[in-house]
Amino acid sequence: MILSIAAVAVMLGMMSVTANRLVRRKLRLSVVLLTAFVLSEIFVELWGGHVSAETLAQIGAFARLAVAAAIISASVTLLINPFRQDRVPDRFPTILQDAIVIALVLLASTFLSEQLLTTSAVSAVVLGFALQDTLGNAFAGLAIQSEKPFHVGQWVRIGDYDGRVAEVTWRATKLRTKAGNFVILPNNVVAKEAVVNYSEPAEPTRLYVEVGASYLVAPNVVKSAIGEALRNCPLVLTAPAPDVVLASFDASAITYRARFWIQDYEADERARDQVRTSIYYVFQRHRIEIPWPISVEYKGELPTIDAEADRREIDAALAGTDLLAPLAAEIRDAIAQSCRYASYTNGEAIVHQGDAGQSMFIVAGGEVSVILEPGRDEVARIGRGGYFGEMSLLTGEPRSATVRAIGETSVIELNADLFRRLGAEHPAAIEQMALAAIARRADLERLKSSTAGVAAVEANTLRARMKKFLRL
Repeated sequence: MILSIAAVAVMLGMMSVTANRLVRRKLRLSVVLLTAFVLSEIFVELWGGHVSAETLAQIGAFARLAVAAAIISASVTLLINPFRQDRVPDRFPTILQDAIVIALVLLASTFLSEQLLTTSAVSAVVLGFALQDTLGNAFAGLAIQSEKPFHVGQWVRIGDYDGRVAEVTWRATKLRTKAGNFVILPNNVVAKEAVVNYSEPAEPTRLYVEVGASYLVAPNVVKSAIGEALRNCPLVLTAPAPDVVLASFDASAITYRARFWIQDYEADERARDQVRTSIYYVFQRHRIEIPWPISVEYKGELPTIDAEADRREIDAALAGTDLLAPLAAEIRDAIAQSCRYASYTNGEAIVHQGDAGQSMFIVAGGEVSVILEPGRDEVARIGRGGYFGEMSLLTGEPRSATVRAIGETSVIELNADLFRRLGAEHPAAIEQMALAAIARRADLERLKSSTAGVAAVEANTLRARMKKFLRL
């Protein structure tokens, strides 16, 4: 009894200094068991003469078992768990530690009392039948913790449920789904189901999106367009690289499968949304049709495209651009008939810094952001009527910045071939545009340099480069 009181005092002292909450909880259990032993000894000392010898034997056996359980629990806890850190070792989770303690206590009970052993055997049979499902869950949980098919915090699929593992207890495995629901699966169910771990052996997860395209467009053209769409999606990893395969020849379309990797499985739905949205806009720009199902029946007349209204809208956008506004109306009309109209969604790159370019763009609707790589610093925003890329159009030099759409944006693209034809028929108009571009470039140079002579030399150089590139 003196040793038990001393052990209680030592354990209370260790509870006050340890940083591990599990150690404190286990030591508290040992203190309760040792206290029960001390109280039983006091009871026997004071009132032992008033009870039968058989009762005293049973009290003594249970008291010894309490001391054994207290010592075993404290020893296992202190030997396995870190004393100064609040964590549980990966190789010895809580459920496995409890199993070790229970096994050692059952082993100790066989040596402490033959009467207790007989009672324990009968009780074990009764409890085995009464708690068959609970014990099945407990052993299944022990197997899960030992084999470790998944860890807390990983994304898994168990049966029909996808979720992040929140906790594994004696009875159940708890998942937090993407919808925010808490799913509790009994361990014996988990042990019978196929488990898909999305977080191992590597964190990136591969997804795919399927899309149909017209039989009239060559497969390599469609694959190139889908690859362009994948490069515009921030959640798609560049390594491992995405790819596109032709999946099947279906009734109304050729089906392509875009395969790509994402860093975190939690973002799978957002990643698929980005890819599908980007494919839609890229297909529109490349005039690639996503066919209607053959079973669709059209009723009534489909809306017709008013080409004249589109031309007037483009002409109005050209007239509202200060670079093209000085040109005669018939020249702008000729440009409007040959340029290309395209739409972009929020965040899509219209041009990439460093890419070869022989065209310029006029913002017909929405707004664009001009970004300098690699720092991705925004240096300007261009709204409706503004333009960019004119130096690539007039000189053929690479793009000096990346331009991305802000919201739903539409642009008009003018290429160098159009301007070569225009220069052959209206050289004065090209000269006028070149002077406007030179003046804009000179204004930018003046912001960087206080020497006027440098701007004049740069203007002459740009004029010569423009004439050489356009062969004027």
